[in-house]
Amino acid sequence: MLKKRLGLIAIVSLANVLVCAQILALPLPPDTSDTDKRLKAAAEVMTEIMSAPDKGIPQDLMKKAACIAIVPSVKKAAFVVGGKYGRGFMVCRNDNGWASPAGVRIEGGSVGFQIGGSETDVVMLVMNKDGVNKLLSNKFTFGADASATAGPVGRSSSAATDAQMHAQILTYSRSRGLFAGVSLEGATLRTDDDANKDMYGKTTSNKDIVSGNLKAPASADSLLAEVKKHAG
Repeated sequence: MLKKRLGLIAIVSLANVLVCAQILALPLPPDTSDTDKRLKAAAEVMTEIMSAPDKGIPQDLMKKAACIAIVPSVKKAAFVVGGKYGRGFMVCRNDNGWASPAGVRIEGGSVGFQIGGSETDVVMLVMNKDGVNKLLSNKFTFGADASATAGPVGRSSSAATDAQMHAQILTYSRSRGLFAGVSLEGATLRTDDDANKDMYGKTTSNKDIVSGNLKAPASADSLLAEVKKHAG
């Protein structure tokens, strides 16, 4: 009788081990928590910047922008003097309105786009088709591959210089509460493949996201709502 019980216990134990092994062998779902947090942070940056019209991005420029890119909390990189690194998102207009967000990375650049503090929020307005084409390339450098300049600040763009009005990309940054147009000369922007995979479950190019009809994740709702609210 005891041998029979021990035999049953051994069989059950073996079955449990096999079930556990099968569970452990299953692929784990992607960890999108970091991507979700960045989407939320990007929405908060847009909300806070546009909540002070006299000190924010001119509304008329927002409404003219073909794409808006937001990179929250760009950090100093220790490996190069003045280097920066950050991950964020861009949202572009297509035939159906505003497309789902696409992931971007910003790297390098001079000390020109840090205006105090160790972390800086960066916002970019892409003002024409040529700028959009540059933005959708796998990688480009501000100043070398696309004309970019510090954008004007205030209720309207009436005070903008000729250079600002003809630039492909207008750039801004905020650090320690100070918001201003700022140069990103020398910085590079590239596709964030990992973020796109987190959001859409597969490797997807920014060009496909912008031109297609991919459904945005629920975590992007706040960002899209802010973009539509301020950019029409």
